[in-house]
Formats: sequence, C-alpha cells, structure tokens
Amino acid sequence: MLTGDGGKIARVARIWRGRTVPGKADDYAAYLLEVGVKPLAAKALGAQMFREDREGESEFVTISYWESVDAMSRFAGPDPRRIHHLERDAEFLIELPESVQVLEIVLDRAPSGEEAK
Repeated sequence: MLTGDGGKIARVARIWRGRTVPGKADDYAAYLLEVGVKPLAAKALGAQMFREDREGESEFVTISYWESVDAMSRFAGPDPRRIHHLERDAEFLIELPESVQVLEIVLDRAPSGEEAK
C-alpha cells in the first residue's frame, strides 16, 4: 500500500510515456531523473521511473501516485492530463507525447497480503 506523509493513501496514478533513440537513451535517462522525476517525487506520494531498451528505441515510463485528482492538479495544473514537456524533451524524444494517462487505483496490495481500502 503506497502511503505518503501524514498517512495519505495513493488513489490515483499519473502515467507518462516517451521514446528516444538508443544513442540518446543514457543521457535522457539522467536528464529525466534529475529534471523530471526527482521534482515530481518530491510532490507526489511516490514516483517510479522505468526504461525498456528495444531495437531502434528506448521507452521511458514514469508513474506518480496521488491521493486524488485534486492533489495531482495542485502539481500539474487544472487539467492533470495535460502534458508538461521538460525543456529539453524535443531534443531527446522521437516525438513529443500529447497526453498522460490518469488512472484510478482499483486494487493495491499491502506486503502482508491484506488489501488496501
């Protein structure tokens, strides 16, 4: 069960995806972590960054966790589905993503096996 300061429980996930060419993947990973994910993690209940290297491209996925869409909106603006490109995204990414996904967390399992409510 993902909880933040004050015992707030994550009820919403915000998912961003972007792709780059293999020759830029390591530099983008470092940039995304420092400029995108670390500031995001400081505001969200939690954040994760994933990378998949494939032939011809590397895909990055960041997931942040929030107590509500309202809480997410305080960070992302009035429309949390609106994309906020980092300053150098156009330099690194194959194409600029047009949106993010916002999903309600329907099931969250605590390490003990008990379901979160």
